[in-house]
Amino acid sequence: MRIIIAGGHGQIALRLEERLGSGAVGLVRNPAHVADVEATGAEAVVCDLERASVAEVAELLRGADAVVFAAGAGPGSGAARKDTVDRGASVLLAEAAERAGVRRFVQISSMGVGKPPRPGGDDVWAAYMKAKTEAEDDLRARDLDWTVLRPGHLTDEPGTGLVRLAPEVAPGSVPRDDVAAVIVALLANPGTVGQTLELVSGDTPIAALAATE
Repeated sequence: MRIIIAGGHGQIALRLEERLGSGAVGLVRNPAHVADVEATGAEAVVCDLERASVAEVAELLRGADAVVFAAGAGPGSGAARKDTVDRGASVLLAEAAERAGVRRFVQISSMGVGKPPRPGGDDVWAAYMKAKTEAEDDLRARDLDWTVLRPGHLTDEPGTGLVRLAPEVAPGSVPRDDVAAVIVALLANPGTVGQTLELVSGDTPIAALAATE
């Protein structure tokens, strides 16, 4: 399989690329990140989703089996980039996938998306949640085989291989290693198409998720 991963230098993306190896293509904005992506065994392609056209991205996607949106503006970015990356880049990638005929699309979102922001909360966090909500809404309206994954609080602890994945789960944390493993399982499971799923650590083996429809 050929899997295109937007945000290819992100912490989840790099773990995902390690699992997929030569079947993965990581899209990176910064040419300096190419070597890190290639070190995972994946292919790296420089593509700035804040500047690229739909036609340019669609050409990169042609022939792929699936697309994973793992991009994000990241810590320290302001409200404007939350919109251009977390919303705008996702919308661009989904439109390009439609144009390229790549139906499978997994979007990494976040628990809490779709709910009103906490009163008195941080403005940048509110902008992030708004951007993710609008990206999810855009994807659900498209004729794609989409799955939205909403992980809980992300940690760098070693993965346990055990998670709780459902449309709604109690708030919690989950290692990035396990998020990457769950994405691989989702890509292998057509039964997850059209679902929005929350993810935290739990007691379900990730290996069982790929076989469950």
